[in-house]
Amino acid sequence: MSAPGSFWTGRRVRLRGIEPEDWQAFMDFDAHSRHQRSLDVLHPPRSAEQYHAWAAEQSVAPPAGDDFRLAIEALDTGEPVGSLSTHATDPRAGRFRYGVGIGHEHQRRGYATDAVILLLRFMFGERRYHKCEAGIYAFNDASLALHRGLGFVEEGRLRDHEYFAGRHHDLVLLGMTAPEFARAHPFESL
Repeated sequence: MSAPGSFWTGRRVRLRGIEPEDWQAFMDFDAHSRHQRSLDVLHPPRSAEQYHAWAAEQSVAPPAGDDFRLAIEALDTGEPVGSLSTHATDPRAGRFRYGVGIGHEHQRRGYATDAVILLLRFMFGERRYHKCEAGIYAFNDASLALHRGLGFVEEGRLRDHEYFAGRHHDLVLLGMTAPEFARAHPFESL
């Protein structure tokens, strides 16, 4: 478990590095095709050994600048319930993107909201980024509601942008600036 007062601990979750023993949880997350599609695209099945190797590799992989992946651990059980990652970080422009995924059996418990707030607090308050961008498939009502509830604003839509499940799907573009985040989720004072 985490130390009391850790920056990386929220009300429901703790963000931490991926550990080699997390392989089973990630294999379980990927077992749900609908969940896998809502995050990315459907991938061919992998062996348990491939999940072992992936988790071991992730556990020792250093961040690439401000691009990193973290496990989301439930505080009440200590088990991994999902992950989040930053990507397309651009310190010069002051913007970044991220993705979050919660395992099918752990959804609707506030884990994603808590994890995203921790991530945004770090990227805006510690790394000095100005804007976070997210792309959500238009059919993913739960993720759209999550982001709108956090204060993200719809900035556009890429029509017929991704192809899977036999047809093209729109991608909704959302954004939030650091001042917008700070109004909704004030930074802690020292």
